[in-house]
Amino acid sequence: MTLSRRSELTRAPSSVKIVISGGFGVGKTTFIGAISEIEPLVTEAAMTEVSAGVDDATQLPLKSTTTVALDFGRITLDDSLIMYLFGTPGQERFVFLWDDLVDGALGAVVLVDTRRIDDCYPVLDYFEEQGTPFIVAVNHFSRAEQFELDEVREALGVGESVPLIGCDARDRESVKEVLVMVIEQVLMQRLAETVV
Repeated sequence: MTLSRRSELTRAPSSVKIVISGGFGVGKTTFIGAISEIEPLVTEAAMTEVSAGVDDATQLPLKSTTTVALDFGRITLDDSLIMYLFGTPGQERFVFLWDDLVDGALGAVVLVDTRRIDDCYPVLDYFEEQGTPFIVAVNHFSRAEQFELDEVREALGVGESVPLIGCDARDRESVKEVLVMVIEQVLMQRLAETVV
């Protein structure tokens, strides 16, 4: 075996970073947990009476914990590529962490809960201002009213250049479809930048 062939075989895999973001209680931790090949690192803390009136959990009666820093998962795509998933905290008071979590990210997924659509406006604004390629994934909750994606697009005020997809953050295959779509969005945006 030649030296160059040996170095090809022992080369460390490359990595890509995708950020999973959205409002409070939208399913970011669940999304990462559904696909991560490792036990996800989560920074969940119990919701206490201190959060009453700050974190609106009226649509989330079973929610008892919340992310206070980040969620982290990993997917090995093949011998040469690893995808790292970083979930942002959903509350506005933790937004100061976002810059560090988004730094170096290839792209982002903005999860949306149509029961609390207002929660995602600051998230959309953030990624638009950062210039980070992103897609919108509408997380389908079992007791929530379902809307056509065109209706959600209109409510969010996002243009046709931002892909929308429905998903179930609990389902590995559904999460996989979302991640494929965000990679496609990144590639399309980069191709458009090279053409200009």
